[in-house]
Amino acid sequence: MKTMKMGRRVLMAAAVATFGLGSIAQAGGHQVLDDVHFLIPGGAGGGWDGTARGTGEALTGSGLVGSASYENMSGGGGGTAIGYLIENAESNYGTLMVNSTPIVIRSLTGVFPHNFRDLTLVSGTIGDYAALVVPAGSDIDNMEEFLAVYDADPSGTPVGGGSVPGGMDHLVAAMVIEASGRDALGVNYIPYDAGGTAMAALLSGEIKALSTGFSEAVDLANQGEVKIIGVTSDARVDAAPDAMTMAEQGIDTTFVNWRGFFGAPGMPQEQLDAYKAAIAAMYETEEWEAVRARNGWVNIHNPGDDFQSFLEEQETVIGDLMKKLGFL
Repeated sequence: MKTMKMGRRVLMAAAVATFGLGSIAQAGGHQVLDDVHFLIPGGAGGGWDGTARGTGEALTGSGLVGSASYENMSGGGGGTAIGYLIENAESNYGTLMVNSTPIVIRSLTGVFPHNFRDLTLVSGTIGDYAALVVPAGSDIDNMEEFLAVYDADPSGTPVGGGSVPGGMDHLVAAMVIEASGRDALGVNYIPYDAGGTAMAALLSGEIKALSTGFSEAVDLANQGEVKIIGVTSDARVDAAPDAMTMAEQGIDTTFVNWRGFFGAPGMPQEQLDAYKAAIAAMYETEEWEAVRARNGWVNIHNPGDDFQSFLEEQETVIGDLMKKLGFL
């Protein structure tokens, strides 16, 4: 799998360097950091949780990092963790917070007062396609059948997601409905605080379908608990080759949700450089490829200033889309 910079599709060589801190050594097959603590802004089972734990698995398994720890801090659509990191900056320079497209969306909508500029930008790392799923026992097998049910009773066909109204999962569901030729504002969206909670609601029959990250859905789909009825990729994904894309079902929309890591404001440059080096070197490891392939992720590497430019572009593109769909 090639490593891409979003929008540029260029290969990223794993640049590593030597650092003077006692806990940091030269990369290139050797340990870069003694330890890293991952702050996860949502509950267990969501895309943030899977990204942090998968990254930690690859970093420690490859020997680039000695040990990894994890802390789930739900609340405020991710705002609780962001606020905590900002308010306790100096004691959290050893922490990496995972986040994704919602950090852009929620600052645009005013869900919380902070945005990515208030943090130290470390690196964008992966992309995760979105998917629409239904319970394994559902009579719905594809988007055509889902849309027939939706057309018969839009308000009685609730679609859930692990994000706030107007957030990532809501936006994806609206994009799909809009691209199918229907009114995006007609979606009866039910928000849940995390992907795992939303999946439980789907399996209990509380919602008709779930808008979620592909990596969150693929394991349960492979276990036979859910069916993926549409993916926002431009081609089928190896991790679930039977799952049809939206495009091949006549719904002209594609989308990939980036995920990446942020540090506390004011992080020392040596610490920041060490994190960037560890992540860059990670892409060349077998351990990372195993994690990436298992989850169906796309490698998107945007370190430092490139991450800043990418996020600023996201602000413009997503802001325009949300205005079109009536969310702003």
